[in-house]
Amino acid sequence: MRSFSIWRNLMAVRSFSSRSRSGRGVRIAAGVFMAMCFVLIGLLISSNLDLSPVSIADTPTNIAQTGPFPVVEYDGQQVSPFVPVVEKVQNAVVNISSQTRNDDIPWWAHPSITQTSSGSGFFFRDDGYILTNSHVVKDAVEITVRTATGYDYEAELVGIDPQTDLAVLKVDPQEKITTIPFGNSDNIRVGDWAIAIGNPFPQQGLDRTVTVGVISAVGRSKLRFGRQTPRYQNYIQTDAAINPGNSGGPLLNLKGECIGVNAAISSPTGSSVGIGFAIPINLARAVVPDLIASGKVSRGWLGVWLADVTERDARREGLDAVRGVRIDSVFAGSPADKAGLRRGDIVVSFNRQQVLNTNQFMVLVSTTKGGSKTPLEIVRNGKPLRLVATIADQDAVFASATGTSPRIKIPGSAEWAGMQLATFTKEIADQLGIEFLKGGGVYVTGVTAGSPADRASITEGTVILQIKDTEVKTVEQLMAYVKNLSAQKVPLIVQEPDGGLGRVVLRLP
Repeated sequence: MRSFSIWRNLMAVRSFSSRSRSGRGVRIAAGVFMAMCFVLIGLLISSNLDLSPVSIADTPTNIAQTGPFPVVEYDGQQVSPFVPVVEKVQNAVVNISSQTRNDDIPWWAHPSITQTSSGSGFFFRDDGYILTNSHVVKDAVEITVRTATGYDYEAELVGIDPQTDLAVLKVDPQEKITTIPFGNSDNIRVGDWAIAIGNPFPQQGLDRTVTVGVISAVGRSKLRFGRQTPRYQNYIQTDAAINPGNSGGPLLNLKGECIGVNAAISSPTGSSVGIGFAIPINLARAVVPDLIASGKVSRGWLGVWLADVTERDARREGLDAVRGVRIDSVFAGSPADKAGLRRGDIVVSFNRQQVLNTNQFMVLVSTTKGGSKTPLEIVRNGKPLRLVATIADQDAVFASATGTSPRIKIPGSAEWAGMQLATFTKEIADQLGIEFLKGGGVYVTGVTAGSPADRASITEGTVILQIKDTEVKTVEQLMAYVKNLSAQKVPLIVQEPDGGLGRVVLRLP
């Protein structure tokens, strides 16, 4: 329907431009006469004002002598730097069609009704492995991959990781496969060229769409995409258009290497406005082997609560820039505790990589294998120190914590904005295997789908610390405060389930 309306607009322009030819000729002649009059008047005025012919008295004479710039005629031989890249790798980009059941319709009423969504992906191994976004294939009951040659394959979901929004598919190719090599996303710079390729709607003839832009920024985080918000974020921002259906396609450099997996856009209209986001390929490089080997990702755990370094922190500790993470608290008996980390320490390097902020640090820790001995560089009271931490396996830690603690009934439950709430007590903290916040707070025990809290990407395990400028330590205190709340936009300070502090804005009806 959209392509039809575009053509209809073009036809309207053409029909409008072909009307009243004789009348148009009279108007053109009159316009030319008036223009000549204005030119003569302008020359008379400029001569009386003693202006130079180009209105810039200080124009260098060597520029004036060069004359007009030569016009370069296109001879059909010039090739843009993007053409060789596209020709080399575009056949590696595939369309992915996912069939999911509609949760709004009871399965017993219409068990055969499914919902179809379309996305992109690309071959990264010639034996049929495809990389895409997890949101493209999540909850799919059937996945079909269409290649550049038009062949359709039933795909196997090898592994999926919603926490990074990545997934790996596998097909049994009956043709020669083009693959895209992984580049190094740590080496990209703001201003570098970026090429995005998607394969959104081959059924409509819109296959292998190419857009070009630059790297607008790196290290973007704290983005929220509703219920499917990834926990680990370190996005590349680009102004190369990423349109609906292009999710999962590659973001390329001029070598034809993949530097990112296109994932999302920020737009008031749902279409590209030049603010697109791609998952760095180095993050994919870290999780793909686990997805292929076991279908899920094994993550590292350090055992700290974090905060970004402020300008005040940087001045106090003598840092040359506002970067790093500040340790807010350390879990007793955790790898951080055993390594000697303390509250107030500033971590500036992890595993020989510079630490920029909490989100990047969380990615670095999570992609480190359990059991790895990892060097850390910290600043404590203005003095640099080196520590070594043996990273724990995240799944093993939380399985142990929840498996040995008896389940308890959470007291004082209440509901607000779609959140089921309870006062955050030491009993709850012990049951969940997390550290108890001495200041207290309100623990989110559940979130109703489609609620204001859900739309704000608040999830179970979040601890509400503050509403607007008021700290909340109990459910009763929170409910008393919101009882007379009239604002439609309510800012919250929260402790995320992964330990990071965040700011969330609830939009109440």
